[in-house]
This record gives sequence, structure tokens and C-alpha cells, in this order.
Amino acid sequence: MSDDRLAAHLEVAGLLRRAEALGGTGTIVARGDRERGGLLIQVTERGTTTAVLERLLGADGRYRWQRSGPKDASESAVDGWMTSRRRNDPDLWLIELAIVPSARFIDETTGVP
Repeated sequence: MSDDRLAAHLEVAGLLRRAEALGGTGTIVARGDRERGGLLIQVTERGTTTAVLERLLGADGRYRWQRSGPKDASESAVDGWMTSRRRNDPDLWLIELAIVPSARFIDETTGVP
């Protein structure tokens, strides 16, 4: 099985550029392992979290973006969940993307409308 995922730092750079191209902004909240780190994206719209996306390995051996995070989407719940994930995996990148409208970005990223 080949590993077709980009190095983490390259994928992060692409996500930040994509957010900017859509008129939004991106922030690296925590840097993970440059090459192999996992990625969590908190997508916000006007200060409210609309989704948490995570790059996960599928059963077919390919990486895909999927919705993740706590059922309670309040800011404190999301922040606590992401902090806990980072504490358990210091190689994990935490990214925040502020995009309006965020639904289009989420749909295009996950491939699920």
C-alpha cells in the first residue's frame, strides 16, 4: 500500500491559501509533526464553529476529510475537545479557518453535501 498523502506542512499551507482564496483567513493554532502529523480543522463562520474536519485513513487505504469533533458544537466544547486531542497526540496540527460561507468549503473538502 502506498502512502499518497502530502506532508502535513504542505497540506496546511494549501488549506491556508484555499481559505484566503475564498475570502477567509486561516490560523495555525498548534503545529504538529512537519511530515507525518495528523490534521484537525476548526471551520468557523462569523465566530461560530460550523464543523470540525479531520484527515483520516479510510478502509481503502486513502486519506479523506471527515467531520469529527464533539456532538456539542459550542465553542467551549470544541476548544476542550481539540485541546484534549492535542494533549494525547503532540504531532497533531490544529488549524482554524474562518470562511463565509463555510458550507461550500466543508462540502468541497469532505465530498459530502
